[in-house]
Amino acid sequence: MAGQRILIVEDSPTMRQLLVFALKRMKGVDIVEAQDGMDGLRKVTSDHFDLAFVDINMPVMDGLKLISLIRGEQNLADMPICVITTEGAKEDRERAIGLGANEYLTKPIQANKVLAVAKALLKIDG
Repeated sequence: MAGQRILIVEDSPTMRQLLVFALKRMKGVDIVEAQDGMDGLRKVTSDHFDLAFVDINMPVMDGLKLISLIRGEQNLADMPICVITTEGAKEDRERAIGLGANEYLTKPIQANKVLAVAKALLKIDG
């Protein structure tokens, strides 16, 4: 499906590259990168995205704060969010899901896993 827009909010350039590389395997996706929570918030509120990948540990504004702010925006309430984090603890996961994240991936992440999650959240077959 053409024209899907994905926002990646992650402070590590290497990690962003890896995510972009994985997601580029989908045809016709437009990928936008943000380097921290504030940057992510600015982009997500001024543009349309079909999906967001959000890191938790970031400077300026962390991912959990970003998720709660996104969920507070009426027009963004339904946008799928996938958390990507080094925090593997059960309570971290529950907190993110509780704030409104749809999926939770722990680092190190595999490209095929990212792709599978993106397709599932965007409801793309194959």
